[in-house]
Amino acid sequence: MATMERGNTQNARARPESEEARENDDRTPVKERLEGSAAAAMLDDPKIRRWAYRIGAAVVAGAATLLLTSWRLGLTVAVLVVIGDYVRQSRRSSTVTAWQKSSAAERRTEKQLKSLRRNGYLVLHARAVPRDDEGVSDGRIDHLVIGPSGVYAIDSEKWDKRLPVRTMSHLKLFHGPFNKKDRLDEARWEAQMASIILAERVGFDVPVQPSVAIYGPSIPWKVMRVRDVDVYAGNRARSYLRRRPKILTEGDVQRIFQAAEDALPPKYPD
Repeated sequence: MATMERGNTQNARARPESEEARENDDRTPVKERLEGSAAAAMLDDPKIRRWAYRIGAAVVAGAATLLLTSWRLGLTVAVLVVIGDYVRQSRRSSTVTAWQKSSAAERRTEKQLKSLRRNGYLVLHARAVPRDDEGVSDGRIDHLVIGPSGVYAIDSEKWDKRLPVRTMSHLKLFHGPFNKKDRLDEARWEAQMASIILAERVGFDVPVQPSVAIYGPSIPWKVMRVRDVDVYAGNRARSYLRRRPKILTEGDVQRIFQAAEDALPPKYPD
């Protein structure tokens, strides 16, 4: 809500001013306002605030080290502070706001998939899967990947690393004593729904392969299909896609991507 400030006009009229004083009063506030607005605009930029924080922390750490040792070591410490904060912040960055604070598994997969763009892959993150006539459901595809080798619905999972992961006859997946059947069925349902929706949009069949990328525990295989869902270690998400045969043209990829962008809404709209 905008507010209007009112000056004390009675006091202003009571104090006679010279022409020079009035000119100075007219000029100085304008200059100060311009400088203030420029500074405010810079401070509103989160990148500038982050770099200001890094530089400030580096100066403090470097100065403290300089006083105790030498200027060379002080300079080294300052540089390391900047690099360390940059690396820490980059690990928390994500195109999905909801993932920037808590979803480490999704961020890690997202970073892997970025490099696949040069290979013709396009990715949508955190897309909601609508039900038939009931709007948006609780279903969410963490990463919908569309590329020359096909379409994939990848869900990123962070599991307790202390519990082993094992399968039984490609039909059951266990994390320690816990049967992950419901998680696999959910991933398969999300992919099936996406396949139906996309096929209706583009006019041809669009198979969507569900998969689960698991972070935390050791996975004793490269890729295993369990209940029609591909399961693999999270750090293999990129290699899982790169070495598959091409089945889609560049035009197909673009059509499917546009259809997915229109038909599968963001789970966390800005």
